[in-house]
Amino acid sequence: MREQTQHQVVEALLFAADKPLTVSKIQECLESDEPVPVEEIMEELNQQYEEAGRAYFILQVAGGYQLVSHKEFEPYIKKLYVSSARMRLSQAALETLSIIAYKQPISRPDIDAIRGVNSDGVLRTLLERDLISIKGREDQPGRPLLYGTSDEFLRYFGLNSLKDLPRLKEIDDLTGVPDDMPDEYLEDLSEEEVRGVLADDENDTPSAAEPPDEMPDEPNPIDSSAT
Repeated sequence: MREQTQHQVVEALLFAADKPLTVSKIQECLESDEPVPVEEIMEELNQQYEEAGRAYFILQVAGGYQLVSHKEFEPYIKKLYVSSARMRLSQAALETLSIIAYKQPISRPDIDAIRGVNSDGVLRTLLERDLISIKGREDQPGRPLLYGTSDEFLRYFGLNSLKDLPRLKEIDDLTGVPDDMPDEYLEDLSEEEVRGVLADDENDTPSAAEPPDEMPDEPNPIDSSAT
């Protein structure tokens, strides 16, 4: 396959995909006998878009690549999808997501202990939104389910991997905690404060073709017998 054709095929795949494309998936679609320099192709396409002043670019997110619009065009895209624009996550959802992101895998009783309230309804909503997933069971009496973040969580907040999450020390800087504060206190503090950081990341995430809709917290809790 000619180099220019490879670029065109990759561009077409990105345009048609409704979620980030991994390198392996792109390689599979190209059906090339030799390894395809996917990262190099992405850089060259982005350079072409920048030189041409395009309204979009290729973002590396959630372990793959996705074609997204520049931030300044978000107001116009919101008008296009005014009937299904993404609503913000609730404070409870952001709080629970923060705890799961930094403590995963973590059980519901442990989440409840940190938050001080029952998290059944919030967990149900996050599962339905595919922002978290069940990672297994804890080796404790009752064998409660363990929760962790999903690929959709990475995509939603514009992260390529969990390594891109703000570090606890960075959150310390944002919250103004003194440098000599014990690390144990910083960990406890971050669980409460980091939800605000995730909310900022949500606002800074580039707009994709159509943002997901918000789902309200379910009033019915998860069946406690499942845990």
